Amino acid sequence: MNENRSLLNVVNPATGERIGEVPVSTPEEVDAAVGAARRGLEEWRGVSGLERAEIFHEVSRSLRENADGLAVLMTREGGKPYVENHDEVGWAAACFDYYGEIARDNVGYLPAPIEPQQLALVVKEPVGVVACIVPWNYPLLLASWKVAPALAAGNAVVWKPSEETPLASRRVAELVEDLLPDGLLGVVYGAAGVGEALVRHEQVDMVAFTGSQETGRKVGQVAAERLVRTNLELGGKDPFIVCDDVDDVEVAAQGAVWAACLNAGQVCTSAERFYVMKGVVDDFVEAAKSFVEDLKIGDPMDRATDIGPLINEGGLGRVEQHVGEALDGGAELVSGGERWGERGFFYRPTVLLGARPSMRVMREETFGPVVPTVEVESLDEAIALANSVPYALGANVYTEDFEKMLRCMRGLRAGTVWINDPLTDNDAAPFGGQRGSGIGRELGREGLEAFQETKHVHIDPKIQRKEWWYPYGGDEPESGQRTM
Repeated sequence: MNENRSLLNVVNPATGERIGEVPVSTPEEVDAAVGAARRGLEEWRGVSGLERAEIFHEVSRSLRENADGLAVLMTREGGKPYVENHDEVGWAAACFDYYGEIARDNVGYLPAPIEPQQLALVVKEPVGVVACIVPWNYPLLLASWKVAPALAAGNAVVWKPSEETPLASRRVAELVEDLLPDGLLGVVYGAAGVGEALVRHEQVDMVAFTGSQETGRKVGQVAAERLVRTNLELGGKDPFIVCDDVDDVEVAAQGAVWAACLNAGQVCTSAERFYVMKGVVDDFVEAAKSFVEDLKIGDPMDRATDIGPLINEGGLGRVEQHVGEALDGGAELVSGGERWGERGFFYRPTVLLGARPSMRVMREETFGPVVPTVEVESLDEAIALANSVPYALGANVYTEDFEKMLRCMRGLRAGTVWINDPLTDNDAAPFGGQRGSGIGRELGREGLEAFQETKHVHIDPKIQRKEWWYPYGGDEPESGQRTM
């Protein structure tokens, strides 16, 4: 290896120890990956939908067969508990199965023609080479949400995993290398510079990105200059509403703690703001306190561990800052509020009461295991507060009143509204945000169409003069015969 070659040092966030390294892709390697993808694209165009489906099912089987090893890698490099990582591999495999099937019958449709003898077709075609830039919190799942539909639509992909978690992604690339045409799925490694090189590459036709608003804006600006398509998922600050008609407040509190603390709160759709009606707020807070204090924090490789570490010192510092500012501003600490352990980046699951809307813990993405709770007088107040921040990825509601369900469904500005079942994803339903949470959708048929170009083909088998052509000096054309 070249001694001057830059390396990504991969650190175990549970211990702070270095566990591996991956060479940073050079500009020449990025260019080579894009070029190989362009060549692989031509071969992929000739593969039938049935063949593609079979390949996708082989990819899915390979992921499932290697789930144990992949889960270990993901746990060591990302800190998410092994149980959650093992589930993630299964979810990623299911995504490939889903897109392998629906892509077979989503190649276009036939509109009614203008004339009886004509044929009109709407054809769905691939965009070309797609750059997929993926974050560290769900490195395989969020990759599959981009890579699977992009390939299913007939595109080639260059995938850049996060610099924090490249090891499992590299292993997946090795597993599927022999299943796909050469170059069709390339992987490049590095931080912002490598990502920017991909976004700016003249042979990249689309960018699919999940990450921060700040980086998403930069991606969007470059893509706008180049006039290429983007799909941007830019995080959330999801509200969680508990209505006073809920009989079993403990179930709502348990769902709330899970929605806030899954992957130590490092989920794009983590519940980060809790609006609880006055009649049930005391019971909710007491139950949430009990649940967070029963959670097992520690070694993410231990199958009994509920809460692993945050990804790095920066992530831990942000959570400390948000909680500290809330406490300084008058919020009440119900439980937690401190680091845990002598090494690694652990933070105790935390319950706050009385946070104000202006506090950062209620407005900016905290990305940590925090349950900031606000008492509200009515559902109207809760909905207004839920819609008051510039994020709109998801929203959660607990209620047994069907009328309130409908009010929340219509009133909450969010890409997904979960009622009585937080954070459940569905491969067959679209996922994405409104407002500052992004542009476009992943999953479902919408997720496939995001990676397709639409072409209208108009065929008239008869070559003959049309009555509405020049010259206009003759008889008036029949109604409806002009093009404009």
